[in-house]
Amino acid sequence: MVRDTLLDNPRAGANGDWTIPQNWGDFTAEHHATWDTLFARQARLLPGRASQAYLRGLDVLKLSKPGIPDFEELSDRLMKLTGWQVVAVPGLVPDDVFFDHMANRRFVAGNFIRRPDQLDYLQEPDVFHDVFGHVPMLADPVFADYLVAYGQGGQRALQLGALKQLSRLYWYTVEFGLVEEAGGLRIYGSGIVSSASESRFALDDPSPNRIGFDLRRVMRTEYRIDDFQQNYFVIPSFDALLRVTVETDFAPLYEELLAQPDIAIATILPEDRVITRGTQDYARAKDNAARPG
Repeated sequence: MVRDTLLDNPRAGANGDWTIPQNWGDFTAEHHATWDTLFARQARLLPGRASQAYLRGLDVLKLSKPGIPDFEELSDRLMKLTGWQVVAVPGLVPDDVFFDHMANRRFVAGNFIRRPDQLDYLQEPDVFHDVFGHVPMLADPVFADYLVAYGQGGQRALQLGALKQLSRLYWYTVEFGLVEEAGGLRIYGSGIVSSASESRFALDDPSPNRIGFDLRRVMRTEYRIDDFQQNYFVIPSFDALLRVTVETDFAPLYEELLAQPDIAIATILPEDRVITRGTQDYARAKDNAARPG
């Protein structure tokens, strides 16, 4: 999770809660064509890779309809399923705003879409990442409840000075999580399902570690935001993820974690349940290419 903590006030034209009208009619034909291009690419790639919960959400929310979704129509469908709605924001929002929306079943989505020459990478999440990547999972009642619990936990983490630790939980589940299903490992994290290259890398490449989920382990593990992940954490089920979240008293856990060192990216611990021990070839090649000479 990466939020804009430098802004103290809503941007011009935004409401006090940072939301803005989507103004769906303002999107151009090129905007809609970009969405359709991205959607078609991922729709071909994800069957057999994405979790059943994600694929069900994609279907029941009718996201295959051409063009950028109208948030009012999308929210009507979502509200009937899990009580969530999608609200437009101009970009990244402060942490406290983000958590308040999430705790109240409002998912904030960027109200812009990448340019056609940015199909493969965009630093700030756009409407495709936010809606295609995140919203299908909000149609799953268990995962929808997990995000509510996370939003409530985020509000508490801000008070306890443990945002860094909690943000890692979001990163390694909501953004880059894997789940064990009958057919094997499947992706559900939005940063993976919305990316053609990482959809392949996360499941197929020998480079990253794939490690069984452990709450304390995840919340101590560093991550990077500008490249493929070298650790993926695998939950046994969404029920298990929700259960450990709501049954854990995070205040003493934060005290424990703040007294311990961070775990570096790509580290394997003796107590890890290692599903795949990565070669780390991808990261090594990137490091070598970056060295002068």
